[in-house]
Amino acid sequence: MTEKANTAAGGAGTAGAAAGAAASASDVTDRARIGSDLPAPAPRQNVETADFWKATTEGRLLFTRCDACAQPTWYPREFCPHCGTLDVTWEEAAGTGTVHSFTIVRRGALGPYAGGPPYVLAYVELDEGVRLMTNIVEVDEADLRIGLPVRVVFHDTGDGSALPRFQPAA
Repeated sequence: MTEKANTAAGGAGTAGAAAGAAASASDVTDRARIGSDLPAPAPRQNVETADFWKATTEGRLLFTRCDACAQPTWYPREFCPHCGTLDVTWEEAAGTGTVHSFTIVRRGALGPYAGGPPYVLAYVELDEGVRLMTNIVEVDEADLRIGLPVRVVFHDTGDGSALPRFQPAA
C-alpha cells in the first residue's frame, strides 16, 4: 500500500499505520480476556442432586460411576443410563481435564446472561472420562483451543450451591 493509500485508509503514513496497529492490538488485548465476570445463577435442586450441589459448596466435583458396568456418568444421577442398574457410586473428580469443544457466545439472550459480556460455553472432558457442559473462565481468547488443559473452579451462587466452571490449568 502506498503512503497516500495508507493515509486515505485512516492511517497517517507508515508511522500512523504502526500507531493504528498498536492501538488495535491494545483494544484486542483489553477485550480478549473472557469469563471474568459471569453471572452465577442458582441451579434448580432436587433430592437426586442435593448431594452434588452441597459438594460444590465444599469445592468438590462429584460424578457417579456404575457398580455393574463401571461407566462414569455425567450428569450425576442415581441410576446408570448405560445399563439401567440402580447400583451407582458417587466419586469425587480430580477436577482436571481438557476442552473437548467450545464456542464463544457474544450475545447472551436469556436470563442473567442477557446483555452481558461474551462468555465461553464448552464441553470439558474430565480425566475420569465424563464430559460436562460448562464455562471456561479467566481465559484469553487467543489461548482457547480444543485440548486445552483446564481445572475446576467454583463460583458461588449465593443460594447454597456453586457452579463448577473451568479455567486454564497453570
